Parts: sequence; C-alpha cells; structure tokens
Amino acid sequence: MGSEQIILIFTGSQHYAPLMADLHHQFSLQKLNTFGIAIKTAWFCRPSSLDSLTAILDRDEIRELPLLVIGEGSNILFTSDFKGVVINPGIKGIEVVEDKGEQLLIRVGAAENWDHWVHQATEKGWYGLENLSLIPGSVGAAPIQNIGAYGVELKESFAWLEAWDLQNKKMVKLDKQACKFGYRSSIFKNESPARYIITHVTFRLNRSPNLVLDYGKVRTAFAEAKGKSPGDLRKVIIQIRNSKLPDPAQFGNGGSFFKNPMVGRAIYNCIRVEHPDVPYYPDKENRVKIPAAWLIEKAGWKGHKVGNVGTWPSQPLVIVNYGGATGQEIYDFSEQIVEDVDRKFGVLLEREVKLI
Repeated sequence: MGSEQIILIFTGSQHYAPLMADLHHQFSLQKLNTFGIAIKTAWFCRPSSLDSLTAILDRDEIRELPLLVIGEGSNILFTSDFKGVVINPGIKGIEVVEDKGEQLLIRVGAAENWDHWVHQATEKGWYGLENLSLIPGSVGAAPIQNIGAYGVELKESFAWLEAWDLQNKKMVKLDKQACKFGYRSSIFKNESPARYIITHVTFRLNRSPNLVLDYGKVRTAFAEAKGKSPGDLRKVIIQIRNSKLPDPAQFGNGGSFFKNPMVGRAIYNCIRVEHPDVPYYPDKENRVKIPAAWLIEKAGWKGHKVGNVGTWPSQPLVIVNYGGATGQEIYDFSEQIVEDVDRKFGVLLEREVKLI
C-alpha cells in the first residue's frame, strides 16, 4: 500500500452501537459524520484491536485502495462518496500506568469518547482537562488537532501516544516533541498526515487543581456559579458551550469551522482603525490572534442562511446543516465567508474542518 494513496484523518462526534470488524461494502456514513451528510464509502470496518487492524490492512480487497481513518466524525466534511476504505478504530480502555501521588500517567484507548474521558478524569480527581470539556470527538482525534479551548491545549497534559506506523509497519511511541504540536496542528496534520494510526494516548495529570480562568468570560461565569473545584469549572465550561453551540444531534455541524487567524501587527492595526473594539490575543512572534467569529460577524454572516445551510445565530464560527444540505453546499457557503472576510479585512480564514 503506497503512502501516497492514503488519506489519514481523525475526527470527532456522537455515540453509536459497536460494529463488526469485518468489511462492509457500500456502507452509509450519514450517522458517522456530525454534519449528517448522506454519503457512502466503498468499504467500512471497525477493528477493536491492533491485530484486527493489521489484518484489515492486509486484506486483498483494500490493499490498493485509498484509506480514510475516522474517529467520531465531527471534524470532517464529505463533499462526495468515498471510493476507498474507511477504518473506524474501536480500541478502548482507561488505565493508570504510573502513580506518583501528586502526578500520574493514564493511558487511554483512541476510541474512547473525549468528553467521557474528561468526565471520568475529573470525577476521579485527575485534573488538567477541565477546560476541554464537551469538545466532540474521540481521544485519538485530540492530538491530531492539538485540541484547545478556554486557554488550555491538549499538549499541556500530553505525555506520549502509541500508533501504528503505516510506513514501517510497526508500533511506535511518540512524545510531545515528536508530535510537533502547534495551534490546532501537529505532525499528523502537517509533515506526516498519512503515516500513523493512533491506538492509545497517555496523559500526565495532577491531583492538585490548577484552575485556568483567564479566557473570555470563564472567570466571571465561574464566580457567578460560586465555583471552587475543577468539577465546578467543568460544569461552567459545559454551560458556556451549550449556550453558544448547537447540538449535532439536532442541527448537523462540525463545531468550529474555521481557525482563529494569526495576523501581523500591521493588519491588526489597520483593522483597529475602523474597529477600535476588535478583540485580540498577542502572540510571542509579534503576531495577533483575532477571533474568527468576530470577523465573520462583522462581515455580516452571523445567523445568515442560504438554502439549508447557515451560521449558528449565537456563534457564527459554526456552520450548520439545517436539513438536507449536501457537503458541496456547505463548502460553497464556507467559501463565500472566506472570500467576504478576506475582501473586508484582508484576513484569509483557514478551515479547521477537513474536506473529503
């Protein structure tokens, strides 16, 4: 299997019944992508162990076909049927591999639901992930994006991961340095997007809380809720997210559709002349992060709808399938936003959602 034939993506979404690890032909992926796009894949399987994964990869039916690895389907937009093999790894499990009292290491299977894992960790008094509550997806998806929210990124609690190396056909262990984490990026998205299938992620968490409150309205909401513990912070984060974001089970969406752009000081200063209230977050490299949601709203796209596609009224960063939209329609809608923001602000938005 040539690596140039492989498309490797981890995504994230809803729970569903376990499926057989055997191959399924002409399989519908409508329930395996949170946009709810009615598309099919030529072949589908859900291996629950490394042995079954490698056995599937060696099957004659799929050896020369394009390969797409997905998690729970929330960071992907299908614009057509997939003419290859979709593998949905089913490796689960949560185990403590080292306990030093104050700090511990926990190994988690890639197929575990991300928010279920955060809930379990917080309930057990393992702290560090509270701000990442309610992010859709699987644990295996998290390092791909270096997921982040409310002032915290995955890399801060990441120890290492284990993955099947498709190039060398062996298991490998990659630490933080090897993963080359950046803003919503990693080696898995940039340098080697078609080489690794993540099976487990190990986290370094603490028993003493270190609450991160200085992002957006988190501190105010935490104070209003009379919060004290990481569990209280998790509840606040969930309330904030629920107040702003649509439930994919009701309105198909992929969460944040665009990244928050990093711009040079010159562009930021130009925007500030006309919009003195522009929110910004300084970067170490003399750049400025401007919220994509602010740019989209100021460009007139908040709550805008075209046919069955639109931005969510309370969070324009989210593009919604209001029912029956195709992936191409959603892409075309997003392209109009990109062009309009670029024309009005000189800022080119980059999609977080992966297009297939």
